[in-house]
Amino acid sequence: MTHVLWVALFSGFIVLGAVAGALIPLFATQQERLVTFLSFAAGVMFGAAFCHMRPEALRGGGYIAFSLVPLGFLSLFLLERYVLVHVCEEPPDFAHHGSHGPVGLAAFLGLSAHTLFDGVALGSAVTEGVGAMAFLAIAAHKVPSSFSLASIFKSEGKSHSAILLYATAFGLMVPVGALIYLGLNSVLRFVSFAPQALAFSAGTFLYIAVSDLLPHVNRHGKEGRSRTLLALILGLLVMFALTFVTERAHPG
Repeated sequence: MTHVLWVALFSGFIVLGAVAGALIPLFATQQERLVTFLSFAAGVMFGAAFCHMRPEALRGGGYIAFSLVPLGFLSLFLLERYVLVHVCEEPPDFAHHGSHGPVGLAAFLGLSAHTLFDGVALGSAVTEGVGAMAFLAIAAHKVPSSFSLASIFKSEGKSHSAILLYATAFGLMVPVGALIYLGLNSVLRFVSFAPQALAFSAGTFLYIAVSDLLPHVNRHGKEGRSRTLLALILGLLVMFALTFVTERAHPG
């Protein structure tokens, strides 16, 4: 398959995952498993960044590309700090307390900005042959993110149809980001552009895991510390085990 077809396939599943994540708070009342899911997602994103994206960036672009990892981390930090009003991964009981004002819209804009970066990561990962690993990491993050977004909108009294529309638009930021990357890649035509973009994306993955997911787990997972720790380790182990698959794709 071509890179565009792979991106379309992975993006389709991610959008479906975002919609599925939004359906949970609409029709279910048990939300305590969100913290465990977020912990697993953090492990997957760490594993994707360290075990797959970083090595491929180093392999394809050398240490110059690798130096862009902290730039990706810093860029997402600055975007949140000075541009976006970011509300990410609200506590599972958020909807029970109610909310007022444009909190849902702020969460949607902040999470959508992240998702654009995830799309860039997916596009660069597909180009470098590790698209499946980036897909797993993004999907693991999008489902709980959509869950949280839907919970916020539900607490604000949004209709089910409106919530699902927001969740779909949120998920569609992945193919938008991927297409932006593929378009730039076709125009710039730098040999090292894909590895550099992949290294930059690895930095954004690390930021999401460190700044968004794990702090939420620390705040709201105190009653199930062992469970969340095991989920984090499991996410890391899954991505580490998949390194053997990618090594076969890149022998020597």
